[in-house]
Amino acid sequence: MTEAFIELDGVEKVFEVRRRSGRRLRRERCTVRAVDGISFAVPRGEMVGYIGPNGAGKSTTIKMLTGILTPSGGRLRVAGIDPSRERTRLARRIGVVFGQRTTLWWDLPLRDSYALVRRIYGIPEARYRANLERCVELLDLGALLGVPVRQLSLGQRMRGDIAAALLHDPEVLYLDEPTIGLDVVSKARVRRFLREVNSEQGTTVVLTTHDLTDIEQLCRRVMVIDHGRLVYDGGLDGLHAVGESERTLVVDLERELPPIAGVPGARTVRVDGPRQWLAFPAAASAAPIVSAVADRYPLVDLSLREPAIEDVIARMLESGEGRRSAVP
Repeated sequence: MTEAFIELDGVEKVFEVRRRSGRRLRRERCTVRAVDGISFAVPRGEMVGYIGPNGAGKSTTIKMLTGILTPSGGRLRVAGIDPSRERTRLARRIGVVFGQRTTLWWDLPLRDSYALVRRIYGIPEARYRANLERCVELLDLGALLGVPVRQLSLGQRMRGDIAAALLHDPEVLYLDEPTIGLDVVSKARVRRFLREVNSEQGTTVVLTTHDLTDIEQLCRRVMVIDHGRLVYDGGLDGLHAVGESERTLVVDLERELPPIAGVPGARTVRVDGPRQWLAFPAAASAAPIVSAVADRYPLVDLSLREPAIEDVIARMLESGEGRRSAVP
């Protein structure tokens, strides 16, 4: 285990909100625990998936890690710094991409937004040029540099935001849905870029996403938060095992046939004309199942569907087995 870069010990965040009580017009004040006693450590250079259903407390945790919000209790440190007390000092060491909330200037071309980022962080000219050229090449931003941010699509703006977050060589990068709105090619490009940033520069990455493929291709470690509590911390295989999640093989046959049977490790869960759906454990390999189906049935096409993270978490919580696991 290398040096811990991010440390949380019993961190809480409590909000007071007003809610309407029954049919009364009067609103009553109540307490909401967005984050409820979370503890974990992330070593320097690790890439971690931080996932959970909507409203679980993911964004609140990230906002405390960046210093935007102050914890209601517990201890939190990033690179030995208390984010809420030394936010400006920490800002030079972190990069943040908050989903659909851009950090770019809406009316300026992408190139001018990057020039402003350079001035804000005081990035030396040579370092800025090198980082910009690398980001532009790997994220395919060359044709977009002269385009005002407001005219970019969501996927284009997301790539632009990722580049902006990395121009000052941050030691840690917080990403909220970094592949949202991207096509298949762009998703692959962003994932490859993040792997390079992590492996070549040792950048610590905390990733929140609903795209399980992002987690599978980028993260060895996954943390699951639900109702403000950390309910799992370990490898992806362990998450699938605890949640009893399943992948689905969609099989298109040449003609309508009875449900596919006799394929070890898989079961037919749906039939619609010549199309059939086979479910099998997410931790298992699809290769022997595909081979068995291809040997026995007249195929037209095959496709593989990954389980939604929400489904994995729901099964895990319903099973009553959701709990913290030791990190391998």
